[in-house]
Parts: sequence; C-alpha cells; structure tokens
Amino acid sequence: MARSQQSFSKREKEKQRAKEKQEKKEKMAERKATKKEQSLEDMMAYIDENGNLSSTPPDPSKMKSFNADEIEIGVPQQKPLSPEELIRQGSVSFFNSAKGFGFIKDSQTGESVFFHQKNLSFLVKEGDRLIFETEMGDRGPVAINVKKQP
Repeated sequence: MARSQQSFSKREKEKQRAKEKQEKKEKMAERKATKKEQSLEDMMAYIDENGNLSSTPPDPSKMKSFNADEIEIGVPQQKPLSPEELIRQGSVSFFNSAKGFGFIKDSQTGESVFFHQKNLSFLVKEGDRLIFETEMGDRGPVAINVKKQP
C-alpha cells in the first residue's frame, strides 16, 4: 500500500485557496448584480450664491453677471514707486559683524530688510537708526544706499 504523495497540510491549504477563490468570484458576481446606474442629474453638483455645494440648481434671479473683460488674470503690475517712497527709515534689529550682514526693521512697514556690509560706508551696531532704499534681491527686499539717520 503506497502512501499518498500529498501531505494532509498541503491538501488543506489547497482547499482553503479554492474556497477563497470561490468567495471572491461570488463577491464579484454580487457587485455586478447590484451595480447601481446613476443618471447625469444624480451625479451633478451645483454651487449656490455663497459658494457652497448643493444638489439643487441655483436660483436664476440671484445670479450676478460679470463682464469677462474686467476680470484680471495673473498678478497685476506694480506701479513704479516715487523716489520719496523708495527712501525708508528703520533701526538695525540684528547685525553679525563676523559675517558682515544684518537686518533693518523698517519703521513704516515693520518688515525686516536684509543688508550687507558692502553697502555700508560706516560701522553699525544693533539699535542704530538708518535711512535706506530697498530693492528686490533673490530672497526678498535688500537695503541699498544705507546712511545713518542724523
């Protein structure tokens, strides 16, 4: 009497795989049978006058009309500043004498403006009041033509 070539555990694993495959087929058939077709109206979403999504179309009497030519696309061009607006006042909020750079706190806008020692003709320390002009550098506003405030 010869022994079976398959062990008991191999047969059990094979039965389990076949059972899982059969369950998967049944689930797929069930999904296909209960597949719900939605009409275009069911899938449609509307935006009301406040910008919220709703399932009903908006009231035409509340709609506003806009002239497409008046809508500006992109960033608007900045007006060139007059020479009086370019000259700023501020105080040194930070200065690293070893590396030769610092920041000036603009008294008008409150923003920090970077400056470098090469733009100075005198020594500065934190708290000094300065008059300067700004220009845009690679990383933001940079102070140029820096002078001590009298």
